[in-house]
Amino acid sequence: MKYSTTSIALILLFLSHTCFSQLGGNNTYEFLNLPCSARVTALGGNLISVKDNDLNVALSNPSLLTDSMNGNIALSFVNYFENIKYGSFAVAKHFKHGGNFYTGFNYIDYGKMDRTDVNGRVYGTFGAHETYVNLAYAHPVLDSGFSIGVNLKTIYSNMDVYTSNGMALDFGATYCNPKNNFTVAAIAKNVGKIWNAYIDGHNEKLPFEAQIGVSMRSRLFPVRVSVVYENLEKWDLVFHNPSVPYLRDPATGELIEENKTKVFGDKLMRHIVIGTEFIITKNLFLRVGYNYQTMIELTNPSKNEFSGFSFGFGFRVYKFHFSYGRAVFNLAGATNNFSMCFDLNSFYRK
Repeated sequence: MKYSTTSIALILLFLSHTCFSQLGGNNTYEFLNLPCSARVTALGGNLISVKDNDLNVALSNPSLLTDSMNGNIALSFVNYFENIKYGSFAVAKHFKHGGNFYTGFNYIDYGKMDRTDVNGRVYGTFGAHETYVNLAYAHPVLDSGFSIGVNLKTIYSNMDVYTSNGMALDFGATYCNPKNNFTVAAIAKNVGKIWNAYIDGHNEKLPFEAQIGVSMRSRLFPVRVSVVYENLEKWDLVFHNPSVPYLRDPATGELIEENKTKVFGDKLMRHIVIGTEFIITKNLFLRVGYNYQTMIELTNPSKNEFSGFSFGFGFRVYKFHFSYGRAVFNLAGATNNFSMCFDLNSFYRK
């Protein structure tokens, strides 16, 4: 069994490098950071400050949940790399004197992999999957435009013969000013604890992260721009490779000093995710996003790529709202995210 551990480690490492928000290899349960909505994927991989009755977006920030989402059902499916697939399901409910809730689950299936020995001989296969169950609550703060929310996630992970489970909480707050088409939100994600580790005595950290985001819709043009500042808890997100030596002057051998302004700009932009949504009609939307961190880490300098860019669209047909999002990573390919949302109550209204 010990040889399958290597394969499992490679899976976790690969997934952690393709998450939008976190430095790879620092935490367990990195799948918690994967964007579960096609709209979020298309807008750069992170969206926490758009309050427009979209349950798929409220999955990223529980304080976006409103009473108008009562009876809404959200579904999402992602065709990830190789044979990895993940998705989500959620349903929202409003209680007159109890506030707004949603519940559901997210899952990821890594597919079947060959179990091999040190010489590469195959002697079977094994699988791996992870899931978490949501229970979220949100409530407006008087009539001030503020709302607060919390999401409880019960997590289960299975990697071959290794299992782990734990709990995490997301705390969100949102202020919306419809008159000025302006929304600002903040969230603390994945505050929690591992109950049972894969290996006794080796408890890893959860992928905690704090974010702040703003969204603004133009008064002159049908365009909404959203900006998220990720990883408030950590300034330097640069991966420092110890195998790459510092640059030295070939004549003197002295270290070449980096441009401080350029270094500051690089570190700042690694926190920024930008998304732009073009509202063509009330039933048709075009979306494009940019994630600098993804671009700078995954772009191949010798190739003309679009790493870090994402795009997609959304449209309404009858009572259904469909969305598609595609995020480009590197030469390995891109991910495709499909989402659907509808109001179950609308089928029973006369």
